[in-house]
Amino acid sequence: MKIDYIIVGLGLAGLAFAEELILANKTFIVFEDNSQNSSLVAGGVYNPVILKRFSPVWNVKEQLEVALPFYKALERKLEIKIDEKFVIKKAFKSIEDQNNWFSAFDKPTVAPYLDAVLDTEIYPGVIANHLLGNVKEAGRIDTLKLVKSYREYLQKNNWIRFQKFNHKEINFDNNIIQYQGLEVGKIVFAEGFGVKNNPYFNHLPMEEAKGELITIHAPNLKIDFLLKSTLFVLPLGNETYKVGATFNHTDKTSNPSEEGKKELIEKLKKVIKVPYKIIEQTAGIRPTVKDRRPLIGKHPKHKNLAILNGLGTRGVMIAPTVAKQLFYHLENDLDLDKETDINRFS
Repeated sequence: MKIDYIIVGLGLAGLAFAEELILANKTFIVFEDNSQNSSLVAGGVYNPVILKRFSPVWNVKEQLEVALPFYKALERKLEIKIDEKFVIKKAFKSIEDQNNWFSAFDKPTVAPYLDAVLDTEIYPGVIANHLLGNVKEAGRIDTLKLVKSYREYLQKNNWIRFQKFNHKEINFDNNIIQYQGLEVGKIVFAEGFGVKNNPYFNHLPMEEAKGELITIHAPNLKIDFLLKSTLFVLPLGNETYKVGATFNHTDKTSNPSEEGKKELIEKLKKVIKVPYKIIEQTAGIRPTVKDRRPLIGKHPKHKNLAILNGLGTRGVMIAPTVAKQLFYHLENDLDLDKETDINRFS
């Protein structure tokens, strides 16, 4: 059987690349073994501003211009609702924090997303002793619903195999790859932190950051916005909220931990003051890179092998753009962004 592509991994990166192939009428098969779950447990928030420093997200304008129509098209295609718009309200920790907010209006790439008038309203249960600031053009992609629906879509079309990909079974025959009876033009690895076990790309400086979240039921917390403080509190409906997230660079497992739960509970004490019950705890490993840029490009020797990885915490924003860039790089030899090209580490 001849196909144009194999995609290894179906998180946000693999999904976005699959969409590029479908639009171009390319044949492909996805291999997915459920070993990586960062897209499934992610908060899925897209936020144009890094609120720790009141600085813009890298290439935010360009990313949103690609990402938002991308998810809108998927909603129509899969007949699901996954994009929820909302305001993010930043709870200021101090007057200095407020002053830094207003200083950010001097940055032309940040100012369009910030409200110049502070929110003085009192929201029952919310700790905001120094008022709140509104971030515009934000929202959340329901990544769990998206990935599950997309897997079903691929399954109906026989475009996915739920099995582990074996790198050792790749055989090269000139410009054709032989793999388990398939004749393949190119393979794109979108394995998340599983790339550590990929002999072709495990030399790249990928780091793992475990993130944990809890879902709480808080009937007295009546907010319809994302509250950002020492952590985020994201309304899910039915008086439930997703709370996160932790960053752990030593624990390499995807298992929820008691340590992670305790950290979230302690931080949450500084954010809300209403009773709640924890109804779920999830964990996932984020693939991250030191320079906070994705890993995109071809293998230095085997040019028909490529990587699409390292999206970090902002995968919902970055994935559609870098998938498109990689596709045109592989098909038309267009140059990659030097900030994302893996050649920056050669």
